[in-house]
Amino acid sequence: MTEIRTEVLVVGGGVGGVAAALAACRAGRHVVLTEPTDWLGGQLTSQAVPPDEHPWIEQFGATASYRRLRDGIRGYYRDHYPLTEAARATRHLNPGAGRVSKLCHEPRVALAVLESMLAPHRAAGRLTVLIGHSPVAAEVDGDLVRAVTLRAPGGETLTVQADYVLDATEGGDLLPLAGAEYVTGAESQDRHGEPRAPSVARPDNMQGITFCFAVDHREGEDHVIDRPREYGFWRNYQPEFWPGPLLGLKAPDPRTLEVSERTFVPNPGEDTTSVDADQSQDQGDRGLWLFRRIIAVANHVPGAFDSDVTLVNWPMNDYWLGNVIEVDADTAGRHLDQARQLSLSLLYWLQTEAPRPDGGTGFPGLRLRPDIVGTDDGLAKAPYIRESRRIEAVRTVTENDVSLAVRGERGATRYADSVGVGSYRIDLHPSTGGDNYIDVGSLPFQIPLGALLPVRLRNLLPAAKNIGTTHITNGCYRLHPVEWNIGEAAGALAAHCLAHRRQPHQVHGDPRLLAEFQSELLSHGVELAWPEVKGY
Repeated sequence: MTEIRTEVLVVGGGVGGVAAALAACRAGRHVVLTEPTDWLGGQLTSQAVPPDEHPWIEQFGATASYRRLRDGIRGYYRDHYPLTEAARATRHLNPGAGRVSKLCHEPRVALAVLESMLAPHRAAGRLTVLIGHSPVAAEVDGDLVRAVTLRAPGGETLTVQADYVLDATEGGDLLPLAGAEYVTGAESQDRHGEPRAPSVARPDNMQGITFCFAVDHREGEDHVIDRPREYGFWRNYQPEFWPGPLLGLKAPDPRTLEVSERTFVPNPGEDTTSVDADQSQDQGDRGLWLFRRIIAVANHVPGAFDSDVTLVNWPMNDYWLGNVIEVDADTAGRHLDQARQLSLSLLYWLQTEAPRPDGGTGFPGLRLRPDIVGTDDGLAKAPYIRESRRIEAVRTVTENDVSLAVRGERGATRYADSVGVGSYRIDLHPSTGGDNYIDVGSLPFQIPLGALLPVRLRNLLPAAKNIGTTHITNGCYRLHPVEWNIGEAAGALAAHCLAHRRQPHQVHGDPRLLAEFQSELLSHGVELAWPEVKGY
């Protein structure tokens, strides 16, 4: 077939895309979900990033379906892994006992759970999943997107006609194809009055990307990789705002920008039951091995594992020397290659030159784990992309809506059109424009429906990091549970509009229709407001 029709087309099978497909299928709609890699799950799987979450995630501040995902991941470990009795009995099991998240886990486990959540809808014929498909064109009629053309791995194309098209791609790839109004990079201060915005807009100033990878450590063995092609460049590279070479243990503290020296000690053998993983109290990044550990030996019966496995997504392998969005294919390819070379160079440096506690250098026993991330080269299937194109929206969330310094005791802006909640610090990594970290306090916030509505297009909805935020507020709206909530709201909205023969802007503009839609969200466990919680 070269052309098919569906009710809802979700382009991009990441965290938001899966949530959108589930929500639309839950309402009985027919959905086509596409994904450029061979793993659904985006940040959680193909990008190999354990979830970044707020301190109250176990109690509130996430949708019911996101909780089912989290419970499913823990259940998978309890059902299939040789956990110790203490670990198995831990209500809020943290499989890897990592410091970044209360749920550090392997990408493949998240993939298995996501697939299980989608399985009933695929079996019922409501859901078609197109793996390895990327958007290359869109057919637009006035303010409506009629169809999207996708390219498959073999080069053949498929056109999907749909009533609603949801852009859940990592980079907002449908926006230029559909002629949508959108922004990239940093807006100027006079655009939204944000205190931390630059005086002049920088559309090309975007957060760096990262190719994550997983390693274990086999003491006494030699697993040193071949010297990476660009190792000489990265070994000598020192950014102007860095306290030493990028490949080193000294880096700026993201919150204070003061020099912070990390430690690297494989398999420290500590008690995993005491790990709290609360970034509001401790960033957890001083000990790099423990920061994003995804398998902890101590959580398993003796002999089950010879080594922990840790996920490397550290300050030293953020790549910011160029963009992979809003550039031509050759330029994007060159920067993706350089980002891969940076991550491989970091591994080689750790294996051969990193300082050891005993005074020596190098950890040759570090072993790359391509099986963990599902690739031949050992790097994640896709780069961790922190910043997307963003729609020009009916409502744009700005620093003045969520910043602790700006809002103080008033709390974040409250929205009558809320379709969800989230919380995370405004966390911007070093950017392609030469900015250092911007990491400041924010307040628990809501997701306004207006931020999911393009100013003009009627049936194109963002379902990931491409909603109406700014460069700055993207830093707290881009994390796993928020992206899931955005996708779920977008999928539910498309299904609601199909069922009632309405358009999204009508729902938003009529208080009665808005209340009806919000009631549906509440009935499915989407939280629309926060309890009284202090920000951090």
